[in-house]
Amino acid sequence: MTKIALMTDTSCDLPVHLLRKFDIEAVPLRVIYKDKEYRDGVDIQPSEVYDRLETEVPTTSMPSPQDIHDTFTRLKEKGYTHCIVIPVSSSMSGTYNSCRLMAEDFEGMKIDVIDSRGLSWLLGFMVLEAARLIKEKVDYSEILKRVEEARERVRGYFVIDTLEYLKAGGRIGKVTATLGTMLNLKPIITVDDEGGFTPFTVGRGKKNAIKKMVDHVSKQLQNTKANIAILQGRAEKEAEALKEKLKDMENVCDLTISAISPALVVHAGPGLVGLVVEPIVRPNQKINY
Repeated sequence: MTKIALMTDTSCDLPVHLLRKFDIEAVPLRVIYKDKEYRDGVDIQPSEVYDRLETEVPTTSMPSPQDIHDTFTRLKEKGYTHCIVIPVSSSMSGTYNSCRLMAEDFEGMKIDVIDSRGLSWLLGFMVLEAARLIKEKVDYSEILKRVEEARERVRGYFVIDTLEYLKAGGRIGKVTATLGTMLNLKPIITVDDEGGFTPFTVGRGKKNAIKKMVDHVSKQLQNTKANIAILQGRAEKEAEALKEKLKDMENVCDLTISAISPALVVHAGPGLVGLVVEPIVRPNQKINY
């Protein structure tokens, strides 16, 4: 009998109650300071990273090979015959390749690793769709196909207070980072087809940038119903204001506000506000369980 496990990493930003409800394994990324290394979301929380940014900007790293292997072993021992792994974009981390190489040598459980080409809820919505399909007892090969289809539908946009953290982490070019400091321009960032950060447009000031982001999403909603995840990095008031604005918008189904993970805090810094849109293509496609 086929028993399917689901594995991701902590950059997916899915809340603990959803991970538990669907038995999703989230392997922790690493947050590295000069004196110590922490497991994302396990040994360190977003508030601690924010509080320490002024004195030290840490780096991040993929999960340790041991963590990945131990997770595979634990799932196999629980009786799982198959495992779908959906990690952060291969353009942003070595996690995908590490999981893929580990899967090739692992015996006793069929493992497929899918490149999400995203992070946060871009990845999270793919994981959630896989979880829904597993619960509905959809055939394994069909789940793999539908998760890749979901990747093509989900879109995300992020307004960031400063691009200096992305520049420092090598996630975006120096020219773009410099642009963000000129004339109070606030770039809206998205993720391209290869799974890397890319500028989408700019706003003059943060309010204008958020308005442009909402206007763009509202155009997407003219022709389709969708779930929306509102992302925030120490920007709770702005996230709540966005929720109030979006909740009565036509074609918005489920809404959630999500704090970004410690690993994403390192690259975005404080003040991030984002929207990730999951178009509805079938029944039972919701966020709030």
